[in-house]
Amino acid sequence: NWCRVWLLVLMSAFPLLKAEHDVRTLAYWLSNLSALTVLLQRSFKTTRTALSTPQRRRFSSERTFHTSQTSNAGLAYLGGQSVVGATGLPQVEAKYPALLFKQQLVDLIEKVYGMISDSVKKELNPLLELCIQDPRTSHSNLAKSNTNGLGQQNQLAHWLNIVKVLANYLDVLKANHVPSILVHKLFVQIFSLIDVQLFNRLLLRRECCSFSNGEYVKAGLAELKHWSDNATREFAGSAWEALKHIRQAVDFLVISLKPMRTLREIRADVCQALSIQQLERIVGMYLDDVNGSNTISAEFASSLKAAAREEANTVTTFSILLDDDSSIPFSLDDITKTMPIIEMADDDLLRFVRENPGFAFLLQRGE
Repeated sequence: NWCRVWLLVLMSAFPLLKAEHDVRTLAYWLSNLSALTVLLQRSFKTTRTALSTPQRRRFSSERTFHTSQTSNAGLAYLGGQSVVGATGLPQVEAKYPALLFKQQLVDLIEKVYGMISDSVKKELNPLLELCIQDPRTSHSNLAKSNTNGLGQQNQLAHWLNIVKVLANYLDVLKANHVPSILVHKLFVQIFSLIDVQLFNRLLLRRECCSFSNGEYVKAGLAELKHWSDNATREFAGSAWEALKHIRQAVDFLVISLKPMRTLREIRADVCQALSIQQLERIVGMYLDDVNGSNTISAEFASSLKAAAREEANTVTTFSILLDDDSSIPFSLDDITKTMPIIEMADDDLLRFVRENPGFAFLLQRGE
């Protein structure tokens, strides 16, 4: 019975691999797969076997069918005497193929999470291309827009569209009760993508390294800060910190009295996360298109060149551009530790489940 149920669960989840554009379906399955996996994890006795993670393999349907063909081995999972754990669930020793089933569930969770992440990135990438440069083309337009609230709103339209995308995804994930740890990790990763995309574009485009453009990007980042604050710390708490490179680069572009600043002050107070070579690149392209003043002092320039030479001698391979980290940023233990205790009652089960002998194990309770 166990193996048949496992097979039905996995086969029911297979169609979602083709539903990459249906975020609601993906969120539904991410929520339910997470809950099912946590219930399974908590039903295992805390032993070395239960806590060990099988070697990571590519998820495939062949593994599922192999599980269905080992029903006799499945009895070993239920063969031992169960005990009641702290969660109120009967606990048994984890054996094959129960561990394999758990690993397949984890593989599916990671797959669905990755599909949702890719969907967000696909929507954001075109907007990020438009958000790195101020759409205004002249200083006169700058002054005009600053006196016109509607003009400023239109100026930030692309940033507001990014906020709208983020808000829509958050609503879908919350509506489907996706574990908050997964939502939080997703938005931290998405904000990291925004940081990488905007910072790299800034380093590659001289026209983006101006005072007025810095003000434009800073205003857009403020919209993201406002959204992340309203999204609560539970769902997007540390996401703002993932924008540190673009935030610090923009802070340098708009900081006042640059000729009076020393390299030590800039690195300590403004650009802590930036390397010397990244800072040197920004300084070399910077243009004060508003005040027309000198960018930095001669002392600053001399110190920067000396520090750049020293860094080049100590670092063998280094790129000023950032890399996007698309790895899975969570583990099953992360989900298990943060998910509340799930209390199950017979009334929670659908009638056909309660009346079907094949699901009798769901009605078992510890004494």
